[in-house]
Amino acid sequence: MEKIIILTQKKWHLDLLESCQSKLPEYNFILIKSNKEFNINNVKKINPSKIFIPHWSFIIPNEIHSNFECILFHMTDLPFGRGGSPLQNLIKLGFSKTKISALYVTEKIDSGPIYMKRKLTLEGSAKEIFLRASKIIENMIFEILKKELKPNIQIGEPTYFKRRKPSQSNIVDLKNIVEIYDHIRMLDCEDYPRAFLDIEGFKFEFENAILHNNQIIADVRITEK
Repeated sequence: MEKIIILTQKKWHLDLLESCQSKLPEYNFILIKSNKEFNINNVKKINPSKIFIPHWSFIIPNEIHSNFECILFHMTDLPFGRGGSPLQNLIKLGFSKTKISALYVTEKIDSGPIYMKRKLTLEGSAKEIFLRASKIIENMIFEILKKELKPNIQIGEPTYFKRRKPSQSNIVDLKNIVEIYDHIRMLDCEDYPRAFLDIEGFKFEFENAILHNNQIIADVRITEK
């Protein structure tokens, strides 16, 4: 049976794995969720025909992507927005929608040829967006496998995003209610540093924000620094 690796750090992609296995029983889907597991020896033992990468924060080793077909899902309309933290960078730039690009992994980051693109709205919290994206990625995986799609070279002038740092989660310098709301929601997901504010020895962290009548209603966690 043909083996397929799903490489992801996120818990919600367990549903994606189960759905793929249920709908495509002719394949054996195998989950790898830690960088320690994702090494050339382990991948060679599995010997997958494809490695699908819905969400991964590490560099794909050259010895893996040069020997196995690795397909990464990136949340921009490539070649626009190569690089880190695509969701947060898009929202900071004022985007309300984007595309998920499925691309062949090469040595140069996010520069490989494209299999396909699909539209994605950027409404709601980061978690809601990632869950929405997961369903789209699931359908993209089905299509790539069923149609045996081949990638085509990227067209256009590339632009680049920088990976955001935890210190950039501070809302102190934001100018208006909408900017603050967007900042809270774009970081509202597990494993992300929440939007925060430091005031006189206390740290205020925000999540579950709602924007209504030019007011933000949100949950706040207060800790002493």
